[in-house]
Amino acid sequence: MSARSEHGGSITRAALLAAGRGTRLGELTAHTPKPLIEVRGKSLLTWIIEGLRDAGIGEFLCVIGYLGDAIRERYGDGSSLGVRMEYVRQFDAHGTGAALRLARAFAQDGPILMSFGDILTNYGHYRDLLDAFRGRGHAAVMGINPMADVSAGAAVIRDGTQVVRIVEKPGPGDPVSQWNQAGVTAFGEAVWPVLERIPQSPRGEYEITAAMSMLIAGGHKVSAVEFNGFWSDVGTPEALAAAQRSWLEPSQVSPGRLADAPEMLLPVRA
Repeated sequence: MSARSEHGGSITRAALLAAGRGTRLGELTAHTPKPLIEVRGKSLLTWIIEGLRDAGIGEFLCVIGYLGDAIRERYGDGSSLGVRMEYVRQFDAHGTGAALRLARAFAQDGPILMSFGDILTNYGHYRDLLDAFRGRGHAAVMGINPMADVSAGAAVIRDGTQVVRIVEKPGPGDPVSQWNQAGVTAFGEAVWPVLERIPQSPRGEYEITAAMSMLIAGGHKVSAVEFNGFWSDVGTPEALAAAQRSWLEPSQVSPGRLADAPEMLLPVRA
């Protein structure tokens, strides 16, 4: 399965953003990078790679940072998982937008699927997102998950399936939405020049949400696909324990029955 961008190119490549520390997991990430934390016998990153591979992605760039050599040593060239893996190091923690910018040469200025390297979600969500992106003139299609409180993530405001506004870590007085940016997005070619121009946030970072906001302001088509069912960023020891209890092997979730899978409404990031 593949997806086509606004200029007809197929998405066969993915960027996995795996440079962060995962500080909310405390001692669990003192000697292990968060993407290598295991749930039900496999690391988060292995679950992600296998799910994207099964959805049609064959080439991966892993953006590494904290304890990144452990990730490189675990996966090597990717052949053990039937994919091709490359790596680039993010030396300074300057945000998700800066991390994705490092994938431009890998993508050859073409379309790419981006996933945070710690998101555990039903495999059907990847297929739904790529299907929505295919051949429909999108600059981006993002996954969104329902949350009771999106203040730790990014609130997504929609008109139907079209995204009209994204608010990073919304506070009092900001627009209200129950939908959070889920950390998995298919991007067309239009994102690359935008990533070169995103401003620094008050937190001193270059955020992927700023790039999406600039795409929207520039008149590009940005849409959303709902990730109902299981979603978790495995961000705390409690969330990890919940994922160990609730995560279903992909073979246990029947096609077209994602709503039957356990639903996780967890915070994204502190």
